[in-house]
Amino acid sequence: MGCRKRAAKNDLLRIVVIEEHCVPDQRGTLPGRGAYLHPALICLDLAVRRRAFPRAFRVQGPLDSAEVRRAVEEISERAAP
Repeated sequence: MGCRKRAAKNDLLRIVVIEEHCVPDQRGTLPGRGAYLHPALICLDLAVRRRAFPRAFRVQGPLDSAEVRRAVEEISERAAP
């Protein structure tokens, strides 16, 4: 969604919407429409700036992506040596 580059499904973070909040779905088991994003802050910032979340989930208005940001930061910290 952010950088629009292709990657293997297990290299991406699945995002779903629950009550106007974007929620990371790391196990891929939450119900509903999912959108995939690289777990990098650059891709997340691009997706937010382009308003990709409301378009991908077919909803009106902005969505809260704070929980996704926390998950991406956590994933980035684990990946860094």
